[in-house]
Amino acid sequence: MKPPVPTQASATSRNVSEIVPDVTALKALAHPVRLRMLGMLRIDGPATATQLAARLGLNSGATSYHLRQLAQYGFIEDAPATSRRDRWWKASHEITSVRPAESEGEAFDMDVAFAQAILSQQVGQMQKAAEEYAELPLEWRKASTASDIVIPLTAEKAEALTTRLNEFLMEAMREAPALGEPLPADTVPFTVMLHAFPYPGRLPHGEEESEP
Repeated sequence: MKPPVPTQASATSRNVSEIVPDVTALKALAHPVRLRMLGMLRIDGPATATQLAARLGLNSGATSYHLRQLAQYGFIEDAPATSRRDRWWKASHEITSVRPAESEGEAFDMDVAFAQAILSQQVGQMQKAAEEYAELPLEWRKASTASDIVIPLTAEKAEALTTRLNEFLMEAMREAPALGEPLPADTVPFTVMLHAFPYPGRLPHGEEESEP
């Protein structure tokens, strides 16, 4: 996600922890299994390699390897163990913030690759949400939306808009219970996926940019 911009917190808000990975860490994270594992640890709380393997349909050896990779780059860390036999892991942060690369090179290539990896995972989640929509209670169907709005904007105004939207979402997150912790009976993890981009095919690229 685009890095949130700090705003003045209310009296009931809390700090939301984030990680801003460098190119090497981002490369390690941009694996579909690791993205899913990190999401599970953030949303559902601590787990063992065996538990994650069962949920992902993998063997524990594979999940242990991916967990070590996530730990190496600071995405996860050891959690208090309930027994000496199992190693428990927990997410180190609630969100991952990725700064857009300013020029071409390895950082730019990884920026593009990570965007593709995230989009693939998000499309899968949205499809599952659509499949479960009919089973939702009315109050949660009212809270859900699948909207797309096209607004003519300059690049500067588009950036200002996405910044304001991210600020609003971060404010809501700071005032909500922390991810991975026990939640009140009427509260569930609620996903907001924010995709903002120039309408495909309407913006010149590279050498096709307008001439003076």
